[in-house]
Amino acid sequence: MRRTRGIVLATMALLLSTQGLASSRDQAQRIHNRLAGVPADASTLDTMANMIDGAGGPQAAAELAMEHPAFYNVTLKQFATPWTNEAQDVFVPLNDYTATVIGAIRDDVDFRRILYADLLYVGNASPAAAADSNAHYRNLENQHADLKEVLQPSSQVSQYGTPSEAVAGVLTSRAAAQAFFYAGTNRAMFRFTLMNHMCRDLEQVKDVSRPSDRIRQDVSRSPGGDSRIFRNNCIGCHSGMDPMAQAFAYYDWQGEQEGDGGRMLYNTSSDADTGTRVQGKYLINSNNFPWGYITPDDSWDNYWREGPNANLGWDASGEGHGNGAASLGRELAHSETFATCQAEKVFEAVCLRKPADSADTQQLATMTAAFKNNNYRMKTLFGDAAVYCMGD
Repeated sequence: MRRTRGIVLATMALLLSTQGLASSRDQAQRIHNRLAGVPADASTLDTMANMIDGAGGPQAAAELAMEHPAFYNVTLKQFATPWTNEAQDVFVPLNDYTATVIGAIRDDVDFRRILYADLLYVGNASPAAAADSNAHYRNLENQHADLKEVLQPSSQVSQYGTPSEAVAGVLTSRAAAQAFFYAGTNRAMFRFTLMNHMCRDLEQVKDVSRPSDRIRQDVSRSPGGDSRIFRNNCIGCHSGMDPMAQAFAYYDWQGEQEGDGGRMLYNTSSDADTGTRVQGKYLINSNNFPWGYITPDDSWDNYWREGPNANLGWDASGEGHGNGAASLGRELAHSETFATCQAEKVFEAVCLRKPADSADTQQLATMTAAFKNNNYRMKTLFGDAAVYCMGD
Protein backbone atom coordinates (compact mmCIF):
# COMPACT_ATOMS: atom_id res chain seq x y z
CA MET A 1 0.00 0.00 0.00
CA ARG A 2 2.78 2.42 0.92
CA ARG A 3 4.57 1.67 -2.36
CA THR A 4 1.40 2.33 -4.38
CA ARG A 5 0.77 5.59 -2.50
CA GLY A 6 4.36 6.66 -3.20
CA ILE A 7 3.96 6.02 -6.91
CA VAL A 8 0.74 8.04 -6.97
CA LEU A 9 2.36 10.98 -5.18
CA ALA A 10 5.35 10.91 -7.50
CA THR A 11 3.07 10.88 -10.52
CA MET A 12 1.08 13.81 -9.17
CA ALA A 13 4.27 15.77 -8.57
CA LEU A 14 5.38 15.10 -12.13
CA LEU A 15 2.04 16.24 -13.51
CA LEU A 16 2.14 19.43 -11.47
CA SER A 17 5.62 20.14 -12.79
CA THR A 18 4.71 19.56 -16.43
CA GLN A 19 1.64 21.75 -16.05
CA GLY A 20 3.81 24.77 -15.34
CA LEU A 21 3.57 24.71 -11.53
CA ALA A 22 7.28 24.26 -11.01
CA SER A 23 9.09 26.53 -8.58
CA SER A 24 10.41 29.85 -9.77
CA ARG A 25 13.93 28.46 -9.56
CA ASP A 26 13.00 25.53 -11.79
CA GLN A 27 11.32 27.90 -14.22
CA ALA A 28 14.38 30.13 -14.25
CA GLN A 29 16.58 27.16 -15.06
CA ARG A 30 14.31 26.14 -17.93
CA ILE A 31 14.26 29.65 -19.35
CA HIS A 32 18.04 29.84 -19.19
CA ASN A 33 18.54 26.38 -20.68
CA ARG A 34 16.17 27.10 -23.58
CA LEU A 35 17.71 30.46 -24.42
CA ALA A 36 21.40 29.96 -23.71
CA GLY A 37 21.60 26.21 -24.12
CA VAL A 38 23.69 25.91 -20.96
CA PRO A 39 22.82 25.88 -17.24
CA ALA A 40 22.90 29.18 -15.36
CA ASP A 41 25.37 29.73 -12.53
CA ALA A 42 23.93 29.90 -9.00
CA SER A 43 24.00 33.69 -8.78
CA THR A 44 22.24 34.19 -12.12
CA LEU A 45 19.70 31.54 -11.23
CA ASP A 46 18.91 33.28 -7.93
CA THR A 47 18.51 36.62 -9.68
CA MET A 48 16.23 35.15 -12.34
CA ALA A 49 14.11 33.37 -9.73
CA ASN A 50 13.71 36.62 -7.81
CA MET A 51 12.66 38.36 -11.02
CA ILE A 52 10.05 35.70 -11.71
CA ASP A 53 8.63 36.10 -8.20
CA GLY A 54 8.83 39.86 -8.07
CA ALA A 55 9.91 42.91 -10.04
CA GLY A 56 10.17 42.44 -13.77
CA GLY A 57 8.53 39.02 -13.88
CA PRO A 58 9.60 36.09 -16.08
CA GLN A 59 10.13 38.35 -19.11
CA ALA A 60 12.91 40.19 -17.26
CA ALA A 61 14.41 36.83 -16.33
CA ALA A 62 14.42 35.85 -20.01
CA GLU A 63 16.15 39.11 -20.94
CA LEU A 64 18.86 38.33 -18.39
CA ALA A 65 19.33 34.83 -19.82
CA MET A 66 19.87 36.36 -23.25
CA GLU A 67 22.88 38.23 -21.89
CA HIS A 68 24.80 34.95 -21.75
CA PRO A 69 27.39 34.66 -24.58
CA ALA A 70 26.06 31.20 -25.51
CA PHE A 71 22.77 32.78 -26.62
CA TYR A 72 24.73 34.36 -29.46
CA ASN A 73 27.45 31.78 -30.11
CA VAL A 74 25.21 28.73 -29.93
CA THR A 75 21.47 29.44 -29.94
CA LEU A 76 21.42 32.19 -32.56
CA LYS A 77 24.11 30.57 -34.68
CA GLN A 78 22.10 27.35 -34.86
CA PHE A 79 18.94 29.38 -35.43
CA ALA A 80 20.24 31.27 -38.47
CA THR A 81 22.83 28.97 -40.06
CA PRO A 82 20.33 26.69 -41.89
CA TRP A 83 19.10 29.74 -43.83
CA THR A 84 22.52 30.14 -45.46
CA ASN A 85 22.72 26.95 -47.53
CA GLU A 86 20.50 24.81 -49.73
CA ALA A 87 20.96 21.72 -47.55
CA GLN A 88 19.75 23.76 -44.54
CA ASP A 89 22.73 22.34 -42.67
CA VAL A 90 23.19 23.75 -39.17
CA PHE A 91 26.84 22.67 -39.03
CA VAL A 92 28.37 24.81 -41.79
CA PRO A 93 31.04 27.30 -40.64
CA LEU A 94 30.12 30.75 -39.43
CA ASN A 95 29.63 33.13 -42.36
CA ASP A 96 28.62 36.72 -43.04
CA TYR A 97 24.91 35.91 -43.35
CA THR A 98 24.76 34.22 -39.93
CA ALA A 99 26.99 36.82 -38.26
CA THR A 100 24.81 39.63 -39.60
CA VAL A 101 21.64 38.01 -38.27
CA ILE A 102 23.31 37.54 -34.86
CA GLY A 103 24.53 41.14 -34.77
CA ALA A 104 21.16 42.51 -35.83
CA ILE A 105 19.38 40.56 -33.08
CA ARG A 106 21.93 41.69 -30.48
CA ASP A 107 21.50 45.33 -31.48
CA ASP A 108 17.69 45.17 -31.62
CA VAL A 109 17.67 46.14 -35.30
CA ASP A 110 14.21 46.18 -36.90
CA PHE A 111 14.44 42.61 -38.19
CA ARG A 112 12.66 43.43 -41.44
CA ARG A 113 15.77 45.33 -42.50
CA ILE A 114 17.79 42.12 -42.88
CA LEU A 115 16.12 41.65 -46.28
CA TYR A 116 16.84 45.07 -47.75
CA ALA A 117 19.23 47.31 -45.75
CA ASP A 118 23.00 47.70 -46.14
CA LEU A 119 23.82 45.48 -43.18
CA LEU A 120 26.99 43.52 -42.49
CA TYR A 121 28.54 42.55 -39.17
CA VAL A 122 32.25 41.86 -38.88
CA GLY A 123 34.55 40.76 -36.06
CA ASN A 124 38.14 41.23 -34.96
CA ALA A 125 39.70 38.21 -36.68
CA SER A 126 42.34 38.34 -39.37
CA PRO A 127 42.05 38.57 -42.35
CA ALA A 128 39.34 41.19 -42.62
CA ALA A 129 35.97 40.25 -44.05
CA ALA A 130 36.24 40.09 -47.83
CA ALA A 131 33.87 39.58 -50.75
CA ASP A 132 35.92 36.66 -52.05
CA SER A 133 36.62 34.68 -48.87
CA ASN A 134 34.92 33.35 -45.76
CA ALA A 135 38.23 33.15 -43.87
CA HIS A 136 37.36 36.06 -41.56
CA TYR A 137 34.24 34.40 -40.20
CA ARG A 138 35.73 30.91 -40.13
CA ASN A 139 38.63 32.23 -38.06
CA LEU A 140 36.24 33.98 -35.66
CA GLU A 141 34.63 30.63 -35.01
CA ASN A 142 37.94 28.74 -34.78
CA GLN A 143 39.13 31.26 -32.18
CA HIS A 144 35.92 30.76 -30.17
CA ALA A 145 35.32 34.49 -30.30
CA ASP A 146 32.55 35.86 -28.09
CA LEU A 147 30.21 37.05 -30.85
CA LYS A 148 28.20 39.15 -28.42
CA GLU A 149 31.30 41.25 -27.77
CA VAL A 150 33.27 41.24 -31.02
CA LEU A 151 30.67 41.72 -33.73
CA GLN A 152 30.53 45.28 -35.02
CA PRO A 153 28.18 46.82 -37.59
CA SER A 154 29.69 47.63 -40.96
CA SER A 155 28.29 47.73 -44.49
CA GLN A 156 28.57 45.73 -47.68
CA VAL A 157 29.37 48.90 -49.60
CA SER A 158 32.38 49.77 -47.44
CA GLN A 159 33.58 46.23 -46.66
CA TYR A 160 32.96 44.45 -49.95
CA GLY A 161 32.78 47.31 -52.43
CA THR A 162 29.27 46.25 -53.44
CA PRO A 163 27.43 48.99 -55.38
CA SER A 164 24.86 50.59 -53.10
CA GLU A 165 22.04 49.83 -55.54
CA ALA A 166 22.97 46.13 -55.38
CA VAL A 167 22.79 45.71 -51.58
CA ALA A 168 19.80 43.86 -50.13
CA GLY A 169 20.60 42.80 -46.59
CA VAL A 170 21.52 39.15 -46.12
CA LEU A 171 20.24 38.37 -49.62
CA THR A 172 23.43 39.88 -50.99
CA SER A 173 25.73 38.51 -48.31
CA ARG A 174 28.59 36.40 -49.61
CA ALA A 175 27.12 33.23 -48.12
CA ALA A 176 23.68 33.73 -49.68
CA ALA A 177 25.16 34.59 -53.07
CA GLN A 178 27.38 31.50 -53.01
CA ALA A 179 24.47 29.25 -52.09
CA PHE A 180 21.64 30.70 -54.15
CA PHE A 181 23.16 32.64 -57.08
CA TYR A 182 25.47 29.76 -57.99
CA ALA A 183 24.68 28.40 -61.49
CA GLY A 184 20.94 27.80 -62.00
CA THR A 185 18.59 30.63 -62.90
CA ASN A 186 18.52 32.64 -59.63
CA ARG A 187 15.09 31.21 -58.82
CA ALA A 188 16.80 29.48 -55.88
CA MET A 189 17.37 32.84 -54.21
CA PHE A 190 13.66 33.57 -54.35
CA ARG A 191 12.58 30.11 -53.25
CA PHE A 192 14.91 29.92 -50.25
CA THR A 193 14.10 33.48 -49.20
CA LEU A 194 10.45 32.46 -49.23
CA MET A 195 11.21 29.34 -47.19
CA ASN A 196 13.56 30.98 -44.69
CA HIS A 197 11.74 34.23 -44.07
CA MET A 198 8.10 33.60 -45.01
CA CYS A 199 7.89 29.96 -43.84
CA ARG A 200 6.40 28.95 -47.18
CA ASP A 201 7.74 26.69 -49.90
CA LEU A 202 6.47 27.07 -53.44
CA GLU A 203 3.92 24.27 -53.16
CA GLN A 204 2.23 26.20 -50.36
CA VAL A 205 1.76 29.33 -52.47
CA LYS A 206 0.94 27.57 -55.74
CA ASP A 207 -1.73 29.48 -57.65
CA VAL A 208 -2.71 28.41 -61.19
CA SER A 209 -5.02 31.42 -61.60
CA ARG A 210 -2.22 34.00 -62.05
CA PRO A 211 -1.22 35.25 -65.54
CA SER A 212 1.63 33.36 -67.22
CA ASP A 213 2.96 36.32 -69.23
CA ARG A 214 6.19 36.66 -67.19
CA ILE A 215 7.23 32.99 -67.24
CA ARG A 216 10.61 32.68 -68.94
CA GLN A 217 11.49 30.80 -72.10
CA ASP A 218 13.24 27.96 -70.26
CA VAL A 219 9.95 26.60 -68.89
CA SER A 220 8.29 24.20 -71.32
CA ARG A 221 4.59 24.82 -71.87
CA SER A 222 4.03 21.13 -72.62
CA PRO A 223 6.36 19.01 -70.45
CA GLY A 224 6.54 15.51 -71.88
CA GLY A 225 4.24 16.67 -74.67
CA ASP A 226 1.33 17.31 -72.28
CA SER A 227 0.28 20.94 -71.92
CA ARG A 228 -2.04 20.02 -69.05
CA ILE A 229 1.00 19.54 -66.81
CA PHE A 230 2.00 23.14 -67.39
CA ARG A 231 -1.51 24.52 -66.88
CA ASN A 232 -2.26 22.48 -63.77
CA ASN A 233 1.16 22.38 -62.16
CA CYS A 234 4.10 24.42 -63.50
CA ILE A 235 2.19 27.65 -63.92
CA GLY A 236 1.15 27.56 -60.26
CA CYS A 237 4.68 28.33 -59.06
CA HIS A 238 6.28 30.06 -62.03
CA SER A 239 3.53 32.64 -62.62
CA GLY A 240 4.26 34.17 -59.22
CA MET A 241 7.92 33.30 -58.82
CA ASP A 242 9.32 34.41 -62.18
CA PRO A 243 8.04 38.02 -62.01
CA MET A 244 9.56 38.42 -58.54
CA ALA A 245 12.81 36.51 -59.18
CA GLN A 246 13.42 39.05 -61.96
CA ALA A 247 14.64 41.34 -59.14
CA PHE A 248 17.86 39.28 -59.15
CA ALA A 249 18.48 39.60 -62.91
CA TYR A 250 21.81 41.44 -62.53
CA TYR A 251 23.36 39.00 -60.02
CA ASP A 252 25.55 35.95 -60.46
CA TRP A 253 28.15 33.95 -58.55
CA GLN A 254 31.68 33.49 -59.85
CA GLY A 255 33.46 30.49 -58.36
CA GLU A 256 32.65 27.18 -56.70
CA GLN A 257 29.59 26.58 -54.57
CA GLU A 258 31.77 25.58 -51.64
CA GLY A 259 35.05 26.89 -50.25
CA ASP A 260 36.65 30.31 -49.98
CA GLY A 261 37.15 31.08 -53.65
CA GLY A 262 34.63 33.13 -55.60
CA ARG A 263 32.47 36.20 -55.12
CA MET A 264 29.12 37.69 -56.04
CA LEU A 265 28.91 39.48 -59.38
CA TYR A 266 26.57 42.37 -60.13
CA ASN A 267 26.24 43.85 -63.60
CA THR A 268 26.49 47.61 -63.63
CA SER A 269 26.81 47.70 -67.43
CA SER A 270 25.70 45.59 -70.37
CA ASP A 271 26.54 41.90 -70.30
CA ALA A 272 28.51 40.63 -73.29
CA ASP A 273 26.12 37.69 -73.76
CA THR A 274 22.80 39.50 -73.44
CA GLY A 275 23.47 43.07 -74.57
CA THR A 276 21.73 44.25 -71.40
CA ARG A 277 22.61 44.21 -67.69
CA VAL A 278 20.71 40.93 -67.36
CA GLN A 279 22.87 37.91 -66.57
CA GLY A 280 23.03 35.25 -69.29
CA LYS A 281 21.47 32.63 -66.98
CA TYR A 282 18.12 34.41 -67.40
CA LEU A 283 18.09 33.58 -71.10
CA ILE A 284 19.27 29.95 -71.07
CA ASN A 285 17.27 27.13 -72.67
CA SER A 286 15.31 29.66 -74.72
CA ASN A 287 14.28 26.96 -77.20
CA ASN A 288 12.10 25.27 -74.60
CA PHE A 289 9.48 27.88 -75.41
CA PRO A 290 10.77 30.66 -77.72
CA TRP A 291 7.60 32.70 -77.20
CA GLY A 292 8.17 32.90 -73.45
CA TYR A 293 9.19 35.98 -71.54
CA ILE A 294 12.60 37.50 -72.28
CA THR A 295 13.96 39.30 -69.21
CA PRO A 296 14.97 42.90 -70.15
CA ASP A 297 15.92 44.31 -66.73
CA ASP A 298 15.53 43.80 -62.96
CA SER A 299 11.97 45.11 -62.64
CA TRP A 300 9.67 42.86 -60.63
CA ASP A 301 5.95 42.56 -59.97
CA ASN A 302 4.09 40.76 -57.21
CA TYR A 303 1.21 38.91 -58.87
CA TRP A 304 0.39 37.35 -55.50
CA ARG A 305 -1.12 40.56 -54.18
CA GLU A 306 -4.30 39.26 -55.79
CA GLY A 307 -5.82 35.80 -55.61
CA PRO A 308 -5.41 33.33 -52.73
CA ASN A 309 -1.92 34.58 -51.81
CA ALA A 310 -3.32 37.97 -50.89
CA ASN A 311 -3.77 36.29 -47.50
CA LEU A 312 0.00 36.54 -46.99
CA GLY A 313 -0.79 40.02 -45.75
CA TRP A 314 1.01 42.34 -48.16
CA ASP A 315 1.63 45.86 -46.90
CA ALA A 316 -1.13 48.10 -48.28
CA SER A 317 1.30 51.03 -48.44
CA GLY A 318 3.60 49.09 -50.78
CA GLU A 319 3.31 49.33 -54.54
CA GLY A 320 3.74 45.64 -55.33
CA HIS A 321 6.41 46.32 -57.93
CA GLY A 322 9.86 47.81 -58.18
CA ASN A 323 13.42 47.34 -59.38
CA GLY A 324 16.14 45.24 -57.80
CA ALA A 325 16.60 42.97 -54.82
CA ALA A 326 16.26 45.55 -52.04
CA SER A 327 12.77 46.66 -53.06
CA LEU A 328 11.69 43.01 -53.37
CA GLY A 329 13.16 42.30 -49.94
CA ARG A 330 11.12 45.17 -48.52
CA GLU A 331 7.97 43.79 -50.15
CA LEU A 332 8.49 40.41 -48.48
CA ALA A 333 9.69 41.74 -45.12
CA HIS A 334 6.78 44.14 -44.70
CA SER A 335 4.18 41.40 -45.14
CA GLU A 336 2.17 39.99 -42.26
CA THR A 337 3.51 36.52 -43.04
CA PHE A 338 7.10 37.63 -42.47
CA ALA A 339 6.20 38.60 -38.91
CA THR A 340 4.26 35.41 -38.18
CA CYS A 341 7.07 33.34 -39.69
CA GLN A 342 9.61 34.75 -37.26
CA ALA A 343 7.29 33.90 -34.36
CA GLU A 344 6.85 30.33 -35.64
CA LYS A 345 10.59 29.79 -36.05
CA VAL A 346 11.42 31.16 -32.62
CA PHE A 347 8.65 29.14 -30.97
CA GLU A 348 10.02 25.91 -32.42
CA ALA A 349 13.64 26.82 -31.61
CA VAL A 350 12.91 27.70 -27.96
CA CYS A 351 10.08 25.33 -27.08
CA LEU A 352 11.73 22.48 -29.00
CA ARG A 353 8.47 21.54 -30.69
CA LYS A 354 6.01 22.80 -33.25
CA PRO A 355 2.80 24.52 -32.15
CA ALA A 356 0.33 21.77 -31.37
CA ASP A 357 -3.00 23.14 -30.13
CA SER A 358 -5.24 26.19 -29.88
CA ALA A 359 -3.28 27.56 -26.92
CA ASP A 360 -0.07 27.44 -28.95
CA THR A 361 -1.82 29.11 -31.89
CA GLN A 362 -3.03 31.90 -29.63
CA GLN A 363 0.47 32.27 -28.23
CA LEU A 364 1.88 32.68 -31.75
CA ALA A 365 -0.64 35.45 -32.42
CA THR A 366 0.32 37.16 -29.14
CA MET A 367 4.04 36.84 -29.91
CA THR A 368 3.56 38.23 -33.42
CA ALA A 369 1.66 41.25 -32.13
CA ALA A 370 4.32 41.97 -29.50
CA PHE A 371 7.06 41.56 -32.12
CA LYS A 372 5.45 44.13 -34.39
CA ASN A 373 4.61 46.53 -31.57
CA ASN A 374 8.20 46.40 -30.31
CA ASN A 375 9.76 47.53 -33.60
CA TYR A 376 10.28 43.98 -34.87
CA ARG A 377 12.71 43.16 -32.07
CA MET A 378 13.67 39.49 -32.24
CA LYS A 379 14.67 39.22 -28.57
CA THR A 380 11.05 39.99 -27.71
CA LEU A 381 10.04 36.82 -29.54
CA PHE A 382 12.73 34.72 -27.86
CA GLY A 383 11.75 36.02 -24.43
CA ASP A 384 8.05 35.46 -24.98
CA ALA A 385 8.61 31.91 -26.22
CA ALA A 386 10.88 31.04 -23.30
CA VAL A 387 8.34 32.33 -20.78
CA TYR A 388 5.49 30.47 -22.44
CA CYS A 389 7.43 27.19 -22.38
CA MET A 390 9.08 27.60 -18.99
CA GLY A 391 6.71 25.06 -17.50
CA ASP A 392 7.28 22.42 -20.19
